[in-house]
Amino acid sequence: MMALTERQPQLEKKPTRGRAPLSGKAVAALCVTSFVVGLLLSGNVSLMSASASPSSSSTDSEKSIRVSGCDNERKLGENHPKDLLNEVSRTHQAIQSLDKAVSTLEMEMAVERARGGGGGGGAASMASSRTPQKAFVVVGINTAFTSKKRRDSLRDTWVPRGDKLRKLEREKGIVVRFVIGHSGTPGGGALDRALDAEEAETRDFMRLDHAEGYHELSSKTRTYFTTAVATWDADFYVKVDDDIHLNLGMLASRLAKHRTRPRVYVGCMKSGPVLSQKGVKYHEPEYWKFGDEGNKYFRHATGQIYAISKDLAAYISINQPILHRFANEDVSLGAWLIGLEVEHVDDRSMCCATPPVTLTACADCEWKKRAGNVCVASFDWSCSGVCKSVDRMRHIHKACGEGEGAVWNAAT
Repeated sequence: MMALTERQPQLEKKPTRGRAPLSGKAVAALCVTSFVVGLLLSGNVSLMSASASPSSSSTDSEKSIRVSGCDNERKLGENHPKDLLNEVSRTHQAIQSLDKAVSTLEMEMAVERARGGGGGGGAASMASSRTPQKAFVVVGINTAFTSKKRRDSLRDTWVPRGDKLRKLEREKGIVVRFVIGHSGTPGGGALDRALDAEEAETRDFMRLDHAEGYHELSSKTRTYFTTAVATWDADFYVKVDDDIHLNLGMLASRLAKHRTRPRVYVGCMKSGPVLSQKGVKYHEPEYWKFGDEGNKYFRHATGQIYAISKDLAAYISINQPILHRFANEDVSLGAWLIGLEVEHVDDRSMCCATPPVTLTACADCEWKKRAGNVCVASFDWSCSGVCKSVDRMRHIHKACGEGEGAVWNAAT
């Protein structure tokens, strides 16, 4: 007994090392491989079982079985490659949907953790105390205190008013809001009071905890996505300027095609020059970060309009305190996403040209509409928006608009 007692500690098992958990993509790849191998093996097994007939059968029966087995083998040989390709295609689609679901779930969990931690402030923190409303797309129209005439020109054309705006949210999941912060006047000045009166009348604003200023557009963009994510649980979030013509139905239809894909960044992709000269428009103070003089920016969507999927908006919302701001807002967004696993979608229907001021020629958006390819958005590159938009928006809407009923028939 003494000997057994002394040796007992040696019999204790050492704790086994835990294996590192497989990643979601590794598990999905293993499942696909197993599925394909199973298909191949199942085909071989059926052929083997067809050829393995009992020896006690009569000669005629054996011949019949052999003929039947050959026919089956020939049919399987003819159909198997096509059937296998179809199964692989369906499996690939299932994996894409699964990847989208996993990515969305991870981002939703991260957003909930951020909400629980009380991240953000002002309007964002107030919105986070409520359960976000479900939506398909949130369209945030970037506007300023001095742009009331621009806002009215949009309300007279492609932005619904009153009950139609609420109906669009309920029935189609399309949310449209003018996005603006507050003035720098302590306690609120005349600009804030005028906006309060307009908001009470139209009820189509998203107010941000942000001090307005042209050189603060990157900060405003971060705050917009943070507030929008906290207020609406949408599949997509869109930013558009208040001097752009937009067809909401076409926008919804285009975005619906990307619904099953995770981490999508949609817009007219460009790569403009990095301007190092002081005093010029779009000057980049941090030009040296982009290499030698004369270099271009990385690919990013032009700032007039772009859309990002839910998980990317959630990423910005969670990490907004540490996201670097460049001088130009569209460059800042591209920088936030350039290092992520993001699908950049270059959609040229989001930057069609508008009818010229002289009205002597047919515009890009106009002849595309006549051909049955209605544009998502239209503006003038020379003005970075619609030139003289207050005066011309009605004409552009008539020439390039999709029609009042289109948005209600759009697939969302």
